[in-house]
Amino acid sequence: MTAAILPVASGRATAAAFWRKLRRYPLLGLASVLVSAAASGSAVMVPILLGRLVDLVADRGSTHDLLRIAAWTLVAGLSAAVLTGTARWLVAEWGVRACADLREEVLDHALRMDAARLEAAGSGDVASRVTDDVEQVTDATQLAADVFGALVTVAITFAGFATLDWRIALAFLVVFPVYAVSLRRFLPQAEARYAAERRAVAVRTQSLLSTFHGARTVHAYGMEDRQGARVEQASRGAVDARLKAVRGFLWFANVMNYAEAIGLTAVLLAGFLLVRADASTVGEVTAAALLFHRLFGPLGMLLVTFNDVQSAGAALARLVGVADLEPPARRGGDRPTTRPPTSVVATAVRHHYLDGPTVLHDVSVEIPAGESLAVVGESGAGKTTLAAILGGVFPATGGDVLLGGRPIQDLAPDELRRVVGVVTQEVHVFAGTLADDLRLAVPDATDQDLHAALKLAGADEWVAALPDGLATRVGDGEHPLTASQAQQLALARIALVDPPVVILDEASAEAGSAGARQLDLASAALLADRTAIVVAHRLTQAQTCDRIAVMAHGRIVELGTPADLIAAGGAYATLWAAWHR
Repeated sequence: MTAAILPVASGRATAAAFWRKLRRYPLLGLASVLVSAAASGSAVMVPILLGRLVDLVADRGSTHDLLRIAAWTLVAGLSAAVLTGTARWLVAEWGVRACADLREEVLDHALRMDAARLEAAGSGDVASRVTDDVEQVTDATQLAADVFGALVTVAITFAGFATLDWRIALAFLVVFPVYAVSLRRFLPQAEARYAAERRAVAVRTQSLLSTFHGARTVHAYGMEDRQGARVEQASRGAVDARLKAVRGFLWFANVMNYAEAIGLTAVLLAGFLLVRADASTVGEVTAAALLFHRLFGPLGMLLVTFNDVQSAGAALARLVGVADLEPPARRGGDRPTTRPPTSVVATAVRHHYLDGPTVLHDVSVEIPAGESLAVVGESGAGKTTLAAILGGVFPATGGDVLLGGRPIQDLAPDELRRVVGVVTQEVHVFAGTLADDLRLAVPDATDQDLHAALKLAGADEWVAALPDGLATRVGDGEHPLTASQAQQLALARIALVDPPVVILDEASAEAGSAGARQLDLASAALLADRTAIVVAHRLTQAQTCDRIAVMAHGRIVELGTPADLIAAGGAYATLWAAWHR
């Protein structure tokens, strides 16, 4: 189910996506190819020149010719060294830039991903893609120069065999069946094994995240051993998947070693027979043997790095899978200077999560501009789902939602966030200064704007008491904030955006009694003159709203003013009476 939500790109799609990133730097790519080819060509000249040097010595050539060939050999060796270093830098720079572009695109898609898709996938899968997978690809990028150079060297070395006796080159071909059979067996299995490894890492990450986030609950219920066993099982699964991939690679590496031994033996044997028959020279055989032996280095490099490259390929496929999702809408236009009155209308809204049961059944409600509607009901009644759909957090599976007369699906994500602001009970304090945290909502907000938003949220006094005011660093490991203060920051962000519609989903549920009163006052100030939808966990919140919708089993069963519902003696009146006992 998760794989269907956050897809993994095919090998062809992955290669095409990365190639598009590489093509952004054509000059760097051309320089990388040309310099790598020149470096490999210079290196291949060394064994060929040494072969001629052997023939020259065997034929008792002149000292002048001997020194000339020795000089050319030295020039070729030095050129190969300089060009190889330059090629390594060029290829690494080319790959790093392409990876940086891909990382930015993936992170952009992850941050703007549809909330329903993100929730269904689980935070572990997303987190492992933008952390572990990105790290895997980044590490492999550092090997790109070695791998690219090895591939070019192998190609140039094969071309170098064409300058020698064709019969010696023919003897070298005996290794190709060994290469072909081993690759045919190994590659399909390797792709599946490394993909399984990345999935196992995602499962482990999800297990760790859920454990860290629920640490207090784990301790409260004495679930340490049980949860530890789950983490151990997930970690063991990741280790087992890694070992399975490594075992397959070791088998492939052993076969390649056998192929090298077979090839070198064939070249030497063919050379011996040709020299004995006076059909070739000792120098040509020497050059052929050195050329073949020279392949051991780049082939060994490919073998040593293949494990990392294949794993990085699986990680890259997961990144491209996110990048190939529907492109996120970009920011459009400046913030409006006025806040137009905006109504909210839901007509026959239905919803179900993935293959689960329907949680909303033909819900219809109209909230005129400037009116506040409280939504109450028992847990599981569908309150949060309705609020999320009205706020555009995720789309309904059926029905229509209009914001200011416009279909909600016609609003781009950034435009939607300017129209409707959503605050839930699960808020996050971002690492950085308090000002940075607030400016995530409006990057160009001035300090005066920040202070005004904090005052509206009732947070101006405690912010002024902080050690460095707006410059105080908050978040993990920094100045701690209470649950009530974190909620006030969330309300201040909404105040900065200044949307005409605000949805509060149990925004004061995590605060204590005193904190809840402060948040109620802040919420009332924020909701003034706005269209508001308040999912209330305390009926005192509902009583301050213009109307109340009572939900049960995914339906609105009562709708009216607080006084009318109490007088009607229905479901809300029962809840109100129970609340006052």
